[in-house]
Amino acid sequence: AASVPAVNGMNSLTGLTFPWMESNRRYTKDRFTGHPYQNRTPPKKKKPRTSFTRLQICELEKRFHRQKYLASAERAALAKALKMTDAQVKTWFQNRRTKWRRQTAEEREAERQQANRILMQLQQEAFQKTINQPIQADPICVHNSSLFALQNLQPWSDDSTKITSVTTVASACE
Repeated sequence: AASVPAVNGMNSLTGLTFPWMESNRRYTKDRFTGHPYQNRTPPKKKKPRTSFTRLQICELEKRFHRQKYLASAERAALAKALKMTDAQVKTWFQNRRTKWRRQTAEEREAERQQANRILMQLQQEAFQKTINQPIQADPICVHNSSLFALQNLQPWSDDSTKITSVTTVASACE
C-alpha cells in the first residue's frame, strides 16, 4: 500500500490544538442555558392595527388624489378635521404613496407589454406582406445592374424565374 506524502509543515501542526477543538464541557459556564431568548427583555407589545372610518378614508383618498404630499401645517389641519393624529395622517399618506407607486409601475409594465405585443403583430403582418408581394423595380436600381440583381435576389424563393440575370440588365442599361 502506498502512503500519502505529508504536506509540508503539516507534521508540525499535529500537536497544536485550538479552543474549538477542546471539549465543550469547559465552556458551558459561559453559555446561556435554556431558550436563547429567555434571558432577554420581553419584546414590546405590538400596537393594534388602526381602523379608519369610511368617512376618514374617503377624505384621505380625495385629498391624496389632489395632492400626493402634505406640508406639516396641511397635515395637522387634515388630522384635526378628521379627528386623527398627525402621525396617523403622515403614515397613511406614506403607505398610500407606496401603493400608488406600485400600481403605476404595474400599469406601466402592462402597457409596455401590450405595446410590445402590438408591435410584434404589426411586424409579423408587414413581413408576411413583403413575402407575398412581388418586388417592384426601384428606379435607382434599374440603372445599376449590380443593385438591380441584388434587389431581385430572393434566397427564400424557389421560383428561379424571378431572378434577373446581371448580363440581361447590363445590356438593357447600355
